Amino acid sequence: MGQIFLVRHGQASFGKANYDQLSELGFEQARLLGQWYANTRQTFSKVITGGMVRHRQTADTCLSMVPRKQLLETEWATDADFAEFDHQEVLLRHCPEFADAAAFKALLASHVDPPRALEHLFRAAMQRWMGGWHDGDYAETWPDFRRRCVRALERLDTDSRQQTTMVFTSGGVIAALMQHLLGLQDFQVMELNWTLANCAVTKLMQRPGQFTLSYLNNYAHLEWLGQPGAVTYR
Repeated sequence: MGQIFLVRHGQASFGKANYDQLSELGFEQARLLGQWYANTRQTFSKVITGGMVRHRQTADTCLSMVPRKQLLETEWATDADFAEFDHQEVLLRHCPEFADAAAFKALLASHVDPPRALEHLFRAAMQRWMGGWHDGDYAETWPDFRRRCVRALERLDTDSRQQTTMVFTSGGVIAALMQHLLGLQDFQVMELNWTLANCAVTKLMQRPGQFTLSYLNNYAHLEWLGQPGAVTYR
């Protein structure tokens, strides 16, 4: 039976000019995951990154902690279908005025609890995107996003019962794949996405033509090896 490890990238640089970079903590989260796999002596047949900078940074940092003998036969590849949806477009279609980064930061700063304010705002933006009433406003609709995520997973289908694949991707992709495998409703996908920790791992078991969830959103490596504050969700 094959195995697929879906890894959400480490914490990105929210609030910076370029979000698609790991924060200092994001790099540390990736190192902790690599130490975990070094300790468990896990080997990988293939490593796939979703084509975003934060995916590759997480992969490179994580696997730099793994002894080379565990990676001697590992094949690397990029599959852009494992890339995240455009969260900036989703937000701006809901609130066009936030094209001004200073206005966006000022709004959040005006709230007593800025993270909770951001969550409420983004939930509303996601509902607009997922609702289907405004599909013409988006370069990629919600159904199109789901289809490409499933397409990427199906490309991992193989007759090899021993292959172990590690995919460095994003929370939206993992949530969409859980919808596909577990039959979740759209609102459940949105709720699940908010609970996926940075550098957490979701494991699938694989038989030809079949994928089965083994575990979801495991971040024991961050709790066991990390300092307080090592577990983040944004």
